[in-house]
Amino acid sequence: MVRAFVVYEGEVEEARFARHAELCRKVQGAVFRHGHVFGAPMGEPRFKYYAEWEFPDREAFKAAARTAEFMATGQDAMEMGVPFAVSFAEISE
Repeated sequence: MVRAFVVYEGEVEEARFARHAELCRKVQGAVFRHGHVFGAPMGEPRFKYYAEWEFPDREAFKAAARTAEFMATGQDAMEMGVPFAVSFAEISE
């Protein structure tokens, strides 16, 4: 399984992120999830919001990453104006 995950450094505006999430759900071959980060083991959490796509395998991820829909999500995220970081991970059980 592959996860593409995004962590946001600041608060996201709820209605604006709802529009972003609609765009993210158009990426074929993945499940999209997101939510507020509510805590950390010590002190305040470094990131305020989290989002992820879950792909069944690397081939599905590669296929999705080449699409206009996937690229549009990155552009839209930048337009929200909240600093963020994106990472990709291959997950095993």
